[in-house]
Amino acid sequence: MFSGIVSMLGTVEATAAPGMERLVISHEGGWSELRPGDSVAVNGCCLTAIDASDISVSVEVIPETLRRTTLGSLAKGQRVNLEAALQLQSAVGGHLVSGHIDSTGEVLDIRSESNAVWLRIAVPSDVGRYCVPQGSVAVDGCSLTLVSVQDLADGSAVIEVSLIPHTMAVTIAGGYRRGSLVNLEADQVAKLVERLVAPHRRTAPFGCPVAPGAGG
Repeated sequence: MFSGIVSMLGTVEATAAPGMERLVISHEGGWSELRPGDSVAVNGCCLTAIDASDISVSVEVIPETLRRTTLGSLAKGQRVNLEAALQLQSAVGGHLVSGHIDSTGEVLDIRSESNAVWLRIAVPSDVGRYCVPQGSVAVDGCSLTLVSVQDLADGSAVIEVSLIPHTMAVTIAGGYRRGSLVNLEADQVAKLVERLVAPHRRTAPFGCPVAPGAGG
């Protein structure tokens, strides 16, 4: 598990693609405790460290990860968000993030307001259904608060988040442009509640959900 608070930025030294499934990332140092077998989030995607040193980490990436995330489109020299896995005594400064990417989204617009930067991101239905104003979403592994959610007719949505200068400086968000693709992870609690409640719901006439045994 992770908290969505980026530990540091890394730089891609070797990319992962079909037939070349190892991603190598150099970093700023300070991860002397990272060992082979440990989990690390790369742009929000939970991966297993195969080789680790004070200045770099290597991870293996399987085809399903390449299909579901943006990791397959990374280029040598590109910056990535990195986060070490939580320990039991760790502070959860963001929200609980599993590192299991639900889907990718697209940055539609970027604008500034005073010291803040606003992002509008198009998200698919399998993420948009869990997005609520003032709720949480992980974008490239960065825990962000949703400001607004616009539901679209096809089930997808457009979300807005507002970033502080610190986030822009210490994560890859500072390099986003219109059309940038981002990894998305919806709130784990929302997904769990939906899964647990689903077997106990039925639909009344006119599409109104009614609990089992309720009148009407």
